[in-house]
Parts: sequence; C-alpha cells; structure tokens
Amino acid sequence: MALENVVQLEKINKSYPLGQEKVHVLKDITFAVDKGDYVAILGASGSGKSTLMNIIGCMDIADNGDYYLNDEKVTKSEEQLERLRNQDIGFIFQNYHLIPQYTMLQNVMLPLLVRGVSQKRARIEAEVMIELVGLEDRHNHRPKELSGGQQQRVAIARALITKPTLLLADEPTGALDSKTGQEIIDLFHELNELGHTIMVITHDEQVAHQAKQIVRLSDGELFI
Repeated sequence: MALENVVQLEKINKSYPLGQEKVHVLKDITFAVDKGDYVAILGASGSGKSTLMNIIGCMDIADNGDYYLNDEKVTKSEEQLERLRNQDIGFIFQNYHLIPQYTMLQNVMLPLLVRGVSQKRARIEAEVMIELVGLEDRHNHRPKELSGGQQQRVAIARALITKPTLLLADEPTGALDSKTGQEIIDLFHELNELGHTIMVITHDEQVAHQAKQIVRLSDGELFI
C-alpha cells in the first residue's frame, strides 16, 4: 500500500535581503513526510531550520518551489495559509506560549472556542486531551503554578485538541532540563504510536536521534 504524504517539499528556495545582498537561506529543499512518521529536522543556529519550519507551518512562503500539505498545494493566499495553520497544524513552541491569566483547562479549550465550538463541547474535548498528556489533576492551575514540563504538556494538549494532521514542534525541550525533556520526548513517542505525525525542529542530536527519521540542514542544504 502506498504511503500517504502529509508534507511534500519540492525544490524549495528562500532568500532574505541583507543590505545590498541576498542571503540564500534554503537551497532546493526536497523531501516528504509520510502520515504517521516522526521526523526531526536537525541543524545548528543559522542552518535554515527555523525558516524551513516557518514554511512548513504556513507562517511564511518560499520564493520558489512547491509545497503540498495533505496533497493540497500551498499558495501565497493568506486565507489559505490561515486555514491550514488553524486546521491542519498543531504548533508546539519552546516557551509554551500559554496565556498566563487562563487556567490550564481554559488554555487547552481556547482553539476550539475560537472555532465557535460550544463551551460544553470544548471542555469535554479539553479534558480528554489533558488526560492524554497525564495532567488530569491540574485543570484549574494557571501556568505560573506549573513546572516547565507540565506547561509543555499543556501546550501539547492544546496543539492536539484540533486534531491536526501534523504536530510541528520547535525546540520543544529547549527550555527544560534533560530529565523533563526526555519525558516530553517519551510523550511524543506515545503520540506517534497513536498515529500522530510529528516533526521536531531541534539543534540537539540526542533529541533528533529519538525520531524515526533525521533530516539534517547545513547552510541551507538538506541531507537525509
């Protein structure tokens, strides 16, 4: 049976102006991520991995080349980019991006409330996601009352609640100690076993080597 691509990049290039010059950040990037895969994009600072993440996450567009997300060609349409960000991608950030005045439950519910889902339904869905990440006894805690690892679990629950086809994690262990970081990676393994497609952007070799596939970036070039 043929594998189903979630992400397909074909000869992606991206440059940025620097004074009178142009810096070629991504150079003919071509690779695919299959449904159910767990891929790490590994690269040092300045390698181009953040730019690549922004393109995959529909937060930026390539200068040229083709990008398909779930077999849909991504264009320059801001309406399409916003729809794909909201419906198909679950973002997980290094610094969690939780709303400090909201409880954990409210933070997880928020993406569904923005979509117009009822409070009752959003609460039920949020409770399921919170239990999945192992924090069912922390519903009414605010971010400042949680450890870094717990906040990252809340962020993962929030990313999962919209049932995205791709979980895109930017340095998800970067603000955590090694033990807590490993617990988050273990959770990624569990989610991947449940069928979630995961991409992790990292500079950490240890984090990258726990994925099923490593894509290396160096000076804007890709090595698989």
